[in-house]
Amino acid sequence: MSIAPPDLPVGKNRGAIDATTDAEASGYTEPKTMRVKKRLTSRTATIASLVIALLWTIPTFGLFISSFRPAELIRTTGWWTIFSNPGFTLENYQDVLLSTSSSSPQLGSYIVNSIAIALLATIIPLVFASMAAYAFAWMRFRGVGVLFVIIFALQIIPLQMALVPLLQIFSTVLRPMQAWLHDVIPIIPEQNYLPLWVAHTIFGLPLAIFLLHNFISEIPADVIEAARVDGATHSQIFFRIVLPLSVPAIASFAIFQFIWVWNDLLVALIFSGGTQDVAPLTQRLAELTGTRGQDWQLLTAAAFISIVIPLIVFFSLQRYFVRGLLAGSTKG
Repeated sequence: MSIAPPDLPVGKNRGAIDATTDAEASGYTEPKTMRVKKRLTSRTATIASLVIALLWTIPTFGLFISSFRPAELIRTTGWWTIFSNPGFTLENYQDVLLSTSSSSPQLGSYIVNSIAIALLATIIPLVFASMAAYAFAWMRFRGVGVLFVIIFALQIIPLQMALVPLLQIFSTVLRPMQAWLHDVIPIIPEQNYLPLWVAHTIFGLPLAIFLLHNFISEIPADVIEAARVDGATHSQIFFRIVLPLSVPAIASFAIFQFIWVWNDLLVALIFSGGTQDVAPLTQRLAELTGTRGQDWQLLTAAAFISIVIPLIVFFSLQRYFVRGLLAGSTKG
């Protein structure tokens, strides 16, 4: 009868010890992605995330409570005194959405304008940025590195520096072109949305190209090479391989761009001309408090209505959000 030496592992732990010894002998280290995942899923990280989410939600909750309070209570008490000063009403939402008075906010047309501006100002930069990102990632041409650095550096240039030159160009070129296009193709809206679409596209392209490039460049080279061996052109590779695989990155940028355009006020004030047929919802919200700030109750209701559509967009695409943002963050 043979007896195992006391210094040898016996039983079910033997395989684990052998694996550990082999890993140490081969110089194996835990992948960076695994270490990052353990830190982000730890109990401390979870508690910190919950606290941050709670603090971030408090202003929205206060806005929601205030939107149901009468004007007198909003002017004299804070929303946190709701238990000591109770009072709820639906008049704020009725005045904002259903009132036919000429002095009412009448947000319907402004919401339509914001949707028209935000949709095209999100789709257009995504189309150009995805093609440019593919070119920078998988096409070799002279000066590709320098050109990509220049595009990346454009993110740090304040957009205020470009407002006056763009306004001059739009006034002399784009607005007459918009009227001409409407006469030729009646389906194109007569409203002067074109300057807003072009401006948001210009301001959003550098970040879009950078994010999509990080994702597209991580597509396995074997997949691209196999398609080339089979005779696929660049357009076929882009539309049949790269574009379907880049959905997470495209969706994550779409969330950023849509919410940024939806909440924008500066670009809208400058390039929309201030007319009601083009002005977005943010411009109307800035006017709701009145000349003396007496209509805060309408502003709270209208502001809460304005965040509904961005929330729908975010929750519709949120499963791609983290995957797209972390694209390329752990490369190498």
